[in-house]
Amino acid sequence: MKRQLAALLLTIFALSLTACGETAAESETRTVYAMDTVMTLEAYGQNADASLDEAVAEIERLDALWSIASSDGEIARLNAEKQITASADTLALLTRAKEISAATDGLFSTTIAPLMEAWGFTNGDYRVPDEAELSALLAHVDDEEIAISDSTVTIPADAKVDLGGIAKGFTSARVMEIFRENGVENGILSLGGNVQALGTKPDGSLWRVGLQDPADERALFATLELADKAVITSGAYERNFEQDGIVYHHIIDPRTGYPAESGLSSVTIVSDDGTLADGLSTALYIMGKEAAVEFWRSNRDDFDMVLLADDGAVTVSAGIADALTLSAGSAAEVVS
Repeated sequence: MKRQLAALLLTIFALSLTACGETAAESETRTVYAMDTVMTLEAYGQNADASLDEAVAEIERLDALWSIASSDGEIARLNAEKQITASADTLALLTRAKEISAATDGLFSTTIAPLMEAWGFTNGDYRVPDEAELSALLAHVDDEEIAISDSTVTIPADAKVDLGGIAKGFTSARVMEIFRENGVENGILSLGGNVQALGTKPDGSLWRVGLQDPADERALFATLELADKAVITSGAYERNFEQDGIVYHHIIDPRTGYPAESGLSSVTIVSDDGTLADGLSTALYIMGKEAAVEFWRSNRDDFDMVLLADDGAVTVSAGIADALTLSAGSAAEVVS
């Protein structure tokens, strides 16, 4: 919760960076705790209040639908029963998750749930599993084994699914739909490390989104100026624990069963598609810089990225290089 509140404060700080000179447009805001994180939503315009009420209700509905902690949720039932008749939203998200998993050679995975449980990242009972346990669990990590036929979803008896690595991206995109349907033209939301903006600020200026410094939860290492984009960050600093002097973080490499050691501290994905950005932020973190750059070059029309290395070096894709400002004033490496 401490980190979530810090992230909330950073978001508020980043949005206030360009407050001077704004129009006097009225805004409405909401704060809600869902999907294990603090969420803030802001909308401008005549229907802002009604759109935010609808958005919060939808967030809570999707949270209940996909929570693995609630026995009534569809994903919890899928994990328990191994076959369910799923709703349209669950089918859409699982289908998209399988596509992103295939595109990243399995580095993004929803079937990594048993490994997350083994490390204690699901319930907070942290421990370091032994190699034999991890090896046995790795045999069940394969999103290709999620079978979808019409509205029926089936998983193997020894598999479990967790949509936590992609659900917030889907949810932010849904909130944008609700804003548009209600006639809202300007808005922004922060779902933990997921930020998505609708249009520009009311005065026509770009939104400014802060990127958290992994070394200082109350500081930014950079800001991005943008409109109509999702900005989603994954980093080892988000959830971790220390044992015997070693820090273990929650981004598990599906190839090894251990926390990824990629040389990166954080990965930020910028895209029109919040669902894609959510999945790729995890996958590219695991890839490391060189593989992430090559992946971007093959998919540059779909997203841009900011990579922060363990040594503090920043790499940015050409599509958003002009939108990025580093807090330290140094230059980022631009890849094209």
